[in-house]
Amino acid sequence: MAQQNKQPNKQTQLQQPNPRTTIISIILFALVAFFVGQQFMNMSSAGAKPTDKLITSEFVQAVEQDRVTKVVYSAGDYTVSGSYFPAVTAGSTAAEGFNDAFQALNARMATLKNPDTGKALGGVGTTDIAVSELGVERNFTSTYYGGSLDTLLAAHPDTSYEVTLPSPFMDILAMLLPIGLITLVLLFFFSKMQQANNSQMSFGKAKTKKSVEERPDVKFSDVAGVDEAVEEMQEIKDFLANPAKYQSMGAKIPRGCLLVGPPGTGKTLLARAVAGEAGVPFFSISGSDFVEMFVGVGASRVRDLFQQAKDASPAIIFIDEIDAVGRQRGTGLGGGHDEREQTLNQLLVEMDGFESNDSVVLIAATNRADVLDPALLRPGRFDRQIVVDAPDVKGREKILQVHSKDKPIGSDVDLSKVAKLTPGFTGADLANLMNESALLTARRGKKIITQQEVSESMERVIAGPERKGRVLDEKTKHTIAYHESGHALVGHLLPHADPVHKISIISRGRALGYTLSIPKEDKVLNSLGEMRDELAVFMGGRVAEEIFCDDITTGASNDLERATKMARAIVTQYGMSAELGTQVFGQPNHEVFLGRDYGNTQDYSEETAKRIDDEVARIMKDAHDRAHEILASHREQMDLMASVLLERETVEGEACLALLDNTWDEYLKHEDEIIARKEAEEAAARARDEHLADPNWKEEPVEPGDQDPNPPYREAAQGEAGADAEAPATPSDATVEPIQPVVPEGGLIDPAPNATEPKQEGDEKK
Repeated sequence: MAQQNKQPNKQTQLQQPNPRTTIISIILFALVAFFVGQQFMNMSSAGAKPTDKLITSEFVQAVEQDRVTKVVYSAGDYTVSGSYFPAVTAGSTAAEGFNDAFQALNARMATLKNPDTGKALGGVGTTDIAVSELGVERNFTSTYYGGSLDTLLAAHPDTSYEVTLPSPFMDILAMLLPIGLITLVLLFFFSKMQQANNSQMSFGKAKTKKSVEERPDVKFSDVAGVDEAVEEMQEIKDFLANPAKYQSMGAKIPRGCLLVGPPGTGKTLLARAVAGEAGVPFFSISGSDFVEMFVGVGASRVRDLFQQAKDASPAIIFIDEIDAVGRQRGTGLGGGHDEREQTLNQLLVEMDGFESNDSVVLIAATNRADVLDPALLRPGRFDRQIVVDAPDVKGREKILQVHSKDKPIGSDVDLSKVAKLTPGFTGADLANLMNESALLTARRGKKIITQQEVSESMERVIAGPERKGRVLDEKTKHTIAYHESGHALVGHLLPHADPVHKISIISRGRALGYTLSIPKEDKVLNSLGEMRDELAVFMGGRVAEEIFCDDITTGASNDLERATKMARAIVTQYGMSAELGTQVFGQPNHEVFLGRDYGNTQDYSEETAKRIDDEVARIMKDAHDRAHEILASHREQMDLMASVLLERETVEGEACLALLDNTWDEYLKHEDEIIARKEAEEAAARARDEHLADPNWKEEPVEPGDQDPNPPYREAAQGEAGADAEAPATPSDATVEPIQPVVPEGGLIDPAPNATEPKQEGDEKK
């Protein structure tokens, strides 16, 4: 509830405007409204009559001709305005002609008599037309200097005459308004310049994001699959909440906690969970925020960061990607005056300068712990190193549950099986998997996420989207079919290889085809026998091309690359070569870091290097010979597998198992039953999901002899039960689409099933 109450406050806080900006906006709006009102009043006073601008002589002439009806004199600016009748061309001649014609008519009619009465007819009643009133009345403005206006208008009493005195308020406003506008503009620019100067001069301040009142809405319950790391972080939270409990035992709060693990395992999410539950100020910053273009900025920001945390103690500091600033010093490239090293030195000093009552804990995250400076990792600085590794099968199931709790998951989706089919997946991979499933479901217009969407999303996440537009010729398809069949058959017949679940010649991503093999369980150690079998599986594609195709192709390039790397690791890293004995040659297998590895030299002789190359070549040839022996003795089965792949393009589940066991004819006899059983299972799952999605639906009891009121659901369920009873027993994993493709990096065809590289105990999984 507390989090729900904080969200609206956050939105309200973000929407509050700056008071200074509000005042300036109000003033500018008032000024604009004033000028608009003045213009509107002027237009209203002018009316609908057009306005003429007259010179002084034209104004005087109009007054003398009695064409002016109203005059308003403004004494402040010596202007006259009013209304008048403009002069018309030949107006006097037209008026005189009109008047003379009517006068002549009246004179003529006065001489005539009515024959009935004998009286004179009389004239026509008319009014003479005034020259001054010809045309349409218009407004005018003019300028008039001098004091003779009263005398001029006194001779024309019919003209309305007014005098307006200047307003002191308008004069003052006209004088102050430009000054005020200029002042406001200058203040606006000065404030912007001050903000820019502050931002430029504050480069020594730490760019931290402080979360106190508005903490992240992430809890420890949202972090799954890393239970041990969660327990460690909960203890740190308890240190800050109840320090007296530990200090009474003479214990000290840990100075720092380093989260180590591959990308996507949830290190940053774990830190956000601490911020969400700690209830203390949480300062977060990235390692790249310390070092910028100015010298000394990094050290200054470190000091400022720790000072802020001390002022707000108890507090937590979180530095993400600390390897950007905490790399090893003084070796290889760069020297003691490197800006990054100055930042690291200041960080070491600040961490060692903590006092016992500061109650400040530093949490950092990195996926390159091997490049960090040893002084940074010693106890007293980072007292604890928490490994956040890729989750095991139980952890993956918990992560899937977390990321599927807000999604409509169908009843046919078994998250435990999905977890078994995704070895090596990190938390980020699983989150992406469920999100892709939801997107695919919405794209298809469905309302429930089914196993079909989950399986297709796994293929999309691992191997990329299906490339339906790629057109391949028959010869290329023939080569791909035999290539993938070679991988699959060798992997199926060797005892230590991972089980094969799917074979496809459909292009996905960069792969023209792929073979999916899933280990039965998560591997921590790899034996020599397992690696020898994996090498033979790598060689299966190339050997199949040699035996069944006219020529070999570049499709096996990635196979050979990975096989060579594994064979060299057997000899140089794991001491498994009988020829060279149990010793390690060269440096440990880690990512290259110039500051550390630039000066490394080869620690064995040229003769030993030749022996290593010979041993690697022998191991590769042995793997090639084993694959050749298997495929050469199963020519008919290989031809059958290739023909089925060319016909169906994808083989999985029970069909794949039948091909690999060479029982394809037996499978074809029961294929219709198997397909019907799967369709019944899908129909039953859809019926259950639709019924669960409808809150008003209720299953009605069925009395003996009555008609079943729920036929779709029951028929599907009965079909499912009947199919299970009639169909032969198959492994449970065969009914679910397992997916673990390997995307090639250099070849045209995906080289092999999922052949994981051997790792020493404790190595990070990829």
